[in-house]
Amino acid sequence: MATKNTRQFTEQEHRLLAVWAADCAEHVLPYFEAIYPKDDRPRKAILAARLWERGDLAMLQARKAAFAAHAAARAATQPAARAAARAAGHAAAAAHVAGHARYAAAYAVKAAEINDDAAEAESDWQGNRLPERLRLVVFPASRD
Repeated sequence: MATKNTRQFTEQEHRLLAVWAADCAEHVLPYFEAIYPKDDRPRKAILAARLWERGDLAMLQARKAAFAAHAAARAATQPAARAAARAAGHAAAAAHVAGHARYAAAYAVKAAEINDDAAEAESDWQGNRLPERLRLVVFPASRD
């Protein structure tokens, strides 16, 4: 049975995770925007995560952007687009709870896998952008 990670993040770590989550979501955003070019809710969610990290947006506003991106995901009919929108929603939600960063990354991998079977390359890309001190927290399976 998997245990829930209850580690508390410092404010700096929380902000780093939000930016990393935004990077992950932005990396797969083209899967959504190619099909829904007029729906900017996922892009706005990614921007919200970045603005929150800089202190230019309140956490509650980032949460609203997260909910909007998840609504875009529910409306999406193509699976890779849906996963990319979910990644964006979780990136914005990372402003509220840092643990959402892991879900942003997971949905980004899913979007890549669905679209072009590039899940491993996406995971590697994500891992290379994650600060070293946070890798074992985000990817606990790497603790071997």
